[in-house]
Amino acid sequence: MKRSWGLATAFLIVVAAAVIAGTPQYVGTEKCKPCHLPEFGTWTASAHASALDTAKAADTFSAECLKCHATNASESMPGVQCEACHGPGSEYWPIPVMYDLKKAVQLGLLVQDQKLCDGCHDGQDHHARVLFGKFKHDHREKKGAVELE
Repeated sequence: MKRSWGLATAFLIVVAAAVIAGTPQYVGTEKCKPCHLPEFGTWTASAHASALDTAKAADTFSAECLKCHATNASESMPGVQCEACHGPGSEYWPIPVMYDLKKAVQLGLLVQDQKLCDGCHDGQDHHARVLFGKFKHDHREKKGAVELE
């Protein structure tokens, strides 16, 4: 009987690992930084980088704020890091994949557009609408977004 439980447990561990391996995971800014140093440098000085601190300083802060002010909707990845907009990077961040945009997109890299920005910048409450494309999205320039409202 003990052997059956051991086999069942081992089987569940293998299945869980396979499920997790098939689901893209967040890798954090340190994986992006070496190849995207200019973007990383300006991002660190941006409002996106300090978004969680800004939210937590508000009297109205709640767990609901983490959807937009933290990369994975938890405080474990504070601020709007690369993957908040580009998607979890475990599958696309390796250099051989990143050299092939089509392959990177197939493996989960999100290409930004207005709809993506509207997910947080919806014009409701304190979420100022921004117009995608009217600012240097890639963080190479320290410009703010163009607010619509």
